[in-house]
Amino acid sequence: MARIVESISVAAARCDLPALDGDRIKGIIGLGLPEAIAVLYPHLSDLKVVEAFRRAYADHYLSLEAVPSPLFPGVVQALERFRDQGHLLAVATGKGRRGLDRVLAGHGWADFFDVTRCADETASKPDPMMIHEILAYCGVCPERAVMIGDSVFDLEMARRAGVDSVAVSYGAQPLEVLMSCSPCRTVDHFSELGDWLCSAGTAPEVIANVG
Repeated sequence: MARIVESISVAAARCDLPALDGDRIKGIIGLGLPEAIAVLYPHLSDLKVVEAFRRAYADHYLSLEAVPSPLFPGVVQALERFRDQGHLLAVATGKGRRGLDRVLAGHGWADFFDVTRCADETASKPDPMMIHEILAYCGVCPERAVMIGDSVFDLEMARRAGVDSVAVSYGAQPLEVLMSCSPCRTVDHFSELGDWLCSAGTAPEVIANVG
């Protein structure tokens, strides 16, 4: 999250665009980059500047990702538990393919997930297309999936796709904002998700959002 804020700020400075505060930038986390730029700078119409912003953001973010971002506590253990229990695991992210592949490779997860979808190869959140494509690939109906998210874009995408959502309280946006999307559950630690899946008897298909 901090790297996204820094990269947006660096790109804005390189393109001579007004600086934005961190909270405003956090509000676009989850969107694809073109959509994020449009929200942050709605009056920016010069396509050359937009493209320069995209390049500056991508270059700076990838330079920061030379050292992979640390995962939230409990994520590795929980995902391995899900895998061992037979859950299907997927990623629906606002990152571009190049960025996601680098993140997954950095954590040794290049082949860990059953399917991944990125904002530069389908519609950006909150459009439900990512989830529709993931469900079609897995042969799973919406009632047998759950989306874990830390932004309103994650949860709204799930709602539009007819998929239950779980809001995490420690990510991009505060829990009180996420509650406006009516998630079926909230968690303060990723390990709580596994306990809930087991106790609730939830069907063994999980869409896990990591970006």
